[in-house]
Order: sequence, then C-alpha cells, then structure tokens
Amino acid sequence: MQVCTAYYGSSAIRQAAGSRILQFAPDLSRDRVAFDAPLIDPVRFREAISALHDVVINDLRYQPRDKTAYKAWKEAQRQREAMIRRDAVVAATREFEAKRGQPVPKDLKKAYDAAKHRYWIARRGLNDWLRKNDPTLWRKLMPYDPVITVADDVVFFECFSADESSYGCLTADRSACFGNGNGVEFGTTNVDYSWDLYDSFQSLRSYRETRFSINPEGFAVATKDSPNYHEEKIDLPDGWLRGFMQLQAAMCLPMRKVTLSVASVYSLLAFLKRRKARTSPRAIRFELFDGRPPRMVLEPWEQLIESHGAAYRGPAGDPIRIWGRRRLLVLSRLLPLAEGVDVYLLGTGLPSFWVVRMGGIRLTLGLSGWTANDWTRGSAVDMLMPPSHPSDTQIAQVATALNQSRRSSLTDLTNATSASPDLVAASLNQLALRGQVIRDLDGGCYRWRQVLPMALGDKELGPPHPERVGALQIRVRRLVTIESAQKGPRGGVILVGKAESKPVEALIDDEGMIRKGKCVCSYHYKYGIRNGPCRHIQALRDMHNQIADNDASTRGWYDRARQWATGQ
Repeated sequence: MQVCTAYYGSSAIRQAAGSRILQFAPDLSRDRVAFDAPLIDPVRFREAISALHDVVINDLRYQPRDKTAYKAWKEAQRQREAMIRRDAVVAATREFEAKRGQPVPKDLKKAYDAAKHRYWIARRGLNDWLRKNDPTLWRKLMPYDPVITVADDVVFFECFSADESSYGCLTADRSACFGNGNGVEFGTTNVDYSWDLYDSFQSLRSYRETRFSINPEGFAVATKDSPNYHEEKIDLPDGWLRGFMQLQAAMCLPMRKVTLSVASVYSLLAFLKRRKARTSPRAIRFELFDGRPPRMVLEPWEQLIESHGAAYRGPAGDPIRIWGRRRLLVLSRLLPLAEGVDVYLLGTGLPSFWVVRMGGIRLTLGLSGWTANDWTRGSAVDMLMPPSHPSDTQIAQVATALNQSRRSSLTDLTNATSASPDLVAASLNQLALRGQVIRDLDGGCYRWRQVLPMALGDKELGPPHPERVGALQIRVRRLVTIESAQKGPRGGVILVGKAESKPVEALIDDEGMIRKGKCVCSYHYKYGIRNGPCRHIQALRDMHNQIADNDASTRGWYDRARQWATGQ
C-alpha cells in the first residue's frame, strides 16, 4: 500500500528565549492537529520516548544471506582459490614444523581479544555511518512515521517495529506531564521523525525548561514551491500494515491481567541480558493461581522468577507461554522510573502486552506471538475474533458514537447505540482492525484514532487466514461430524469428531475460544495451535456452535470483555 506524507520543515529541538522547544512537524496531508505546552518532567519524557524509539528500530528477524553474487564469484575463482589454498597449506606446514616444540606465546589470548575488539568497533562505526549518511536505508528501518494523537486528557505516540513484531504506544497524561497549553486542536497525525531528532532527545534536562509543540504553522504557509516543503511516498509492506492492525485488534480481546513488581521485571531482563539460550524451548512460562503472586519461568533453564507484589486475581489454568522475550530488553531504561508493570496475556503463543506505569506516563509494548511473523497470510488472531458478526450498519453506528465522544467505555457505547453489548464489543474489534479505534489498556476505555487518513478495507488488510477459509469450505461441503461432546474438567466442552475423514479433538472454553486440540494434518503437526488452530479443529468448533444453536459463547465472550474493561 502506498501512503503519501507531506511536511513543512523537520522536527527538531529549537532554542527560544532561554528555553528549548521540542517541535514536531505534522503531516500536512492529514487533518490539522496542534498542541503547545511545557513539559513538567523532561527527563521522564526523554527516557520514555527513547524506549519508544528502540521499539521502532527493533528488527530481530533472521536475515538470510544473498548468495547469488557469492556463488558467481566462487565459480569464477574456484581454480585460483584451490591453488592459493595448497600454497598456504604448504607454507603453514613448514612454519608449524619449524616451531615444533616451542611454547605457545603468553599473550596469544590477549592479542586475539584485542583484534576482536577492533573488529567490533569498526563494525559499529560502519553502522553509525550508514545511519547518518544513507536516508534511504533509514526509511527501510522505519517504514512509517510515528502516529501522534492529541486528546482532551492525553497525548500519545504510536509506532510499529521494522520487523513487524513489536508495537509501542507512549501515553502522557496532559494534567500530569504538561503545563498550561494554548492553541490545542484535537486529532491524529503523523510527525516527521529522524535519527537527529532522537539524538536531540538525549539533551533534555530537568533544569532547563522544555516545551512540547506540534507546530501547525505548515498548514497555513506551506506551498509545494517552498524550500521547506517536502513530500514522501512510502510503500508500506503488506505484512507491516496487517501486523499493526492485527495487534490493535488483539488489544480489544479478553485477556488475563497480571501485575508484576519492578524487581521481578528487572530480574527477568537481567537474566536475559546475561544469557542466551542455545536450545529450545525459549519461552517465558506464566504460572498463575488465584490469590497467589504470579510466577515466571524462563525456559530452557527453568529459572523461576516470582513477583512479590500484587497477587493474581482470576481463574487458574494451564501455564501460558509466550515467545520473543528478547524484545523486552527495550524496557530496560524505563525500570528506574517505573512504578509497576502490568502484563495482558491472550494465551500460549499469542500476543502479549506489557504496560510500564511511570506516574503520568505509560509505555505499552505489544509483542506478537513470535518474532518472525508472516502477517500477509493472516495470524492466529484471526481465529480469536468475537463469535458475533455485526453488520456494516452496526459498525458505522458504533464508529459515529465513538467519533463524537472521542473516548468512551464499553457500557457508554452500548447505551449510546442501543445495540446488544456483544455486537458493540465485536464492532469495536472490527474498527480496531481497520485502524480507527485503539484500546487504552491502562485507562480502561476505547479511543477514536485513525492510523491512516482513511479506514482500511479487505484490500489493504489482505485475505483471511487460509485455515479459516478452509474451515468454512469444510462446513459448506458437510465434511465434519461430531461424535461426542463432554464437559471439560475446568469448564468448556471437549469435542471429538472427524473433519475430512481426519480424527479431531478440541477443548473449547466458555468464551468459544479453542484452548487445546489434536489433529493428524500437516498444519497442526507443524504449528499446533500457537499459529492458530487448523481448519479441521475450527470446523469442529463451528459445527458445535451451529448444533448448539445458542449464544452462550457470545455472552461468555462479552462477559469477559466487560469484566476486563471494568476491572471487576
């Protein structure tokens, strides 16, 4: 998808009358947004915005080497290389024979370490040079400028990492983080961002007054002939855009909230910083029991980290395992300022959200189930959507109500639209998937926010997951049968049956979500349910819902969403 942005000037820190102005240049192709107020705690903001920057540039994907040129060179130089190798072996053999019986030099290890040190210094220097002298490469590192939203109570930044696996949202309360402002205009826009601006952030100090400003000047004076006016056409990767929206939609799903102490998160990051797993599994295993402190176990070492703070309140169940834990290291510089950390868990192998509370500032870090995603094919989040299917009219009604209020709770939207609660919850989920709504986890509300100037459709988001399409085809062809349905030991129902002549078993919880499953197909053998259940398990679940002919799963899903939204 191609997106056009236009800026008048560049974002930078400027000097004015003895104070500094942190001035952001907004996207002129979007609605007018303005904000100007002094920062109450510049240091706290500096650390938070720097952590958000680390999320933007985070790219932990495996990068395979391009061996085309290497193979061509290897074929051309094969004979010459063989000759050089033979000569080198002969020379080394002679040198070794001459030194036979002599002791190993005492400074050999020291010389090796010094050479390795010089190598890494040169490598970092090359990286810095590319960063400062190759803007094209920088655009590849950060596909889309950060999105900033000015609301009546907060100002928040949003970004998505280059490797399409991490989402970051920095939220600052206007009353706690900013002084009296003027010329405020609510809305959402992109802001020009560069490495130079990040370097300028590091100069923020508490003893020097700093103003935060989204400069609206460009809306009035910018023309295409102006030297300060510049446009950029960004070709957003399909996977990047889809991943951003999928994580947004996942924030609207029912989750388990776990409150961790700062000390436990410090222990987690310190252990990961010191050690790197050489074997699988490489997950964080959450063990949760009602009324007891939450426990984290680092695999494969089985290192136990217990949070000695707030006890977990909620239903006990099987351990929840999440992957991609090294991405949590971006939270390191926030821990000295943190008051607590809340973790929202969807389930094993599914996205998780880490909210670091720092007084009036909060950083939300959303992590996909695994670092190497293929969002163009859909994800497991597709199979976790609410069981309700609202119409376009119902979705439009919810969108209109939230757009007018800018911020609302689930109950308020239900009253405003006179729709059933489950349809409102499902509509909000669809609006989040289209980039128009964001779930404020810590604030317990929904906010109207458009990532792009227009709502995203199926063309931009791509086709649904192939396994979901396959499940619908199995049902249409009536190739699924249920042999038994028994109540599960911890609620829900255990289904046994066949789909396309394959034996299938599934554990469905009270909200209609698939928690466990068994199938003999190749997809389930490779992924299990961590990448979403296979088409056969989904078809079995869908057939059960059709036969049951009731809305128990819908009510259960909504009850979970309501309890999570209200903190009950």
